[in-house]
Amino acid sequence: MLDWVTDPQIWIGFFTLVALEIVLGIDNIIFISILAGKLPPEQRDRARVMGLGAALITRLLLLLGLSWVVQLTEPLFAVLGHEISGRDLILLLGGLFLLGKSVTEIGHSMDAPAEKDGKKAAAASFASVILQIMVLDIVFSLDSVITAVGMVDQLGVMIAAVVVAVVVMLFASGPISRFVDRHPSIKMLALAFLVLIGVVLIAEGFGQHIPKGYIYFAMAFSLVVELLNIRVRGKRAHLEQQDPASKMK
Repeated sequence: MLDWVTDPQIWIGFFTLVALEIVLGIDNIIFISILAGKLPPEQRDRARVMGLGAALITRLLLLLGLSWVVQLTEPLFAVLGHEISGRDLILLLGGLFLLGKSVTEIGHSMDAPAEKDGKKAAAASFASVILQIMVLDIVFSLDSVITAVGMVDQLGVMIAAVVVAVVVMLFASGPISRFVDRHPSIKMLALAFLVLIGVVLIAEGFGQHIPKGYIYFAMAFSLVVELLNIRVRGKRAHLEQQDPASKMK
């Protein structure tokens, strides 16, 4: 009955799936962090916990309804010779929502002057933020569950991997959110990532598969470059504090 404990294939599949679920959850964490940042400081942690909790529940429900998830890949109708399935519709609508939301947030970030934390989030309601997180959770969870089904056969291993991955994301979301809030350039970069992911979702909805490895490499490379820029700016500011005369040069 406990043969799975000594089966290396199950453990390899479990840890591989956990790693992939965490990677696939990066876009979810970015989206939750940006939306939670619009709330007053005392509500942000609760919004992140509820957002990731909703993501966990959505993924578990989809895993328990595997037969329904499989049916989502069956064609519903055709557009210009391309068959559209239920999964494609979800990806298309989710991609359009993410694209519109990201572009709107970029516009707000560029138009509105920087304000203090408590004031800049005053316009956002807690309920609207949670609702937006739950809408995108469905799209991100669908991608995650399809990956899990393709990698592992045992439902118990899938559920355990998803739970562990979401718990890791829960602990990582706080530091990531605070880092994004402290650095406006990182927030702009994160919004650009979400625009890219929205375009990818729309492309996949139309049957154009784009390998996620290219997307994540581009994201990682851009992040490293921006982190180096932040470090350079920090050193420059420190030198200027030590030698105020250098500002005149």
